[in-house]
Amino acid sequence: MLVHSPGLEQEFIDQGYGINPHCFAYNNFLIVGPDSDPAKIKNMTPEEAFKTIAIAGMNDTPGVAFVSRGDNSGTHNREQQIWKAAGYNYTTDIQDSGDWYVETGSGMGETLTIANQKEAYTLSDIGTYLAFKSQLNLVQLVTEGGELMNRYSAIAVNPEKNPNVNIDEANRFIDWITSNETKEFIGNFGVAEFGQPLFVPLYPPECSQPPFNCTTCSSGEVNATA
Repeated sequence: MLVHSPGLEQEFIDQGYGINPHCFAYNNFLIVGPDSDPAKIKNMTPEEAFKTIAIAGMNDTPGVAFVSRGDNSGTHNREQQIWKAAGYNYTTDIQDSGDWYVETGSGMGETLTIANQKEAYTLSDIGTYLAFKSQLNLVQLVTEGGELMNRYSAIAVNPEKNPNVNIDEANRFIDWITSNETKEFIGNFGVAEFGQPLFVPLYPPECSQPPFNCTTCSSGEVNATA
């Protein structure tokens, strides 16, 4: 499994379903929205931006809306974490709090498209935003802050929980994706098309330190092949 929701990953491991976790790369989430920025959130912290959007939306400020994936994805999970950090209970304070908050139940591309149509704010991973950027009028408004760090990990499914798992091949895949050769490819991916990499590879000891806090990350010294 390739995943990017540390809290849910840890639950999966603690329940015995996941083994041999290794984080291998990261990128960032972005808060994007119309260039007019009706809630005036540009360069705020993620928490300040969400709180400002919520207050403006609940007060029916013209032009202020937020579009959520609403699909229980890693991105949707991170959105909920930011609402919590901003002082809100997502279920009772944000969902169904007004027309300003829209859930698509769809993937990132569709959510960006709907946010663009509504001239609304949304939370996006940087990769999907860059891939759709030419089709959007949305701009990057909040790009920094610990809540926007997006860590990617590989986890093998425990064969004791699922007898159909090929654990040897799963571990070979983890060896491959954490190898230096693959990390070099990851670090260059997107540069030719977007002028910047879509992911940054992680190496020890950095990966075990804040804000990454990986329990296990490979030095990549052994280049495995798949």
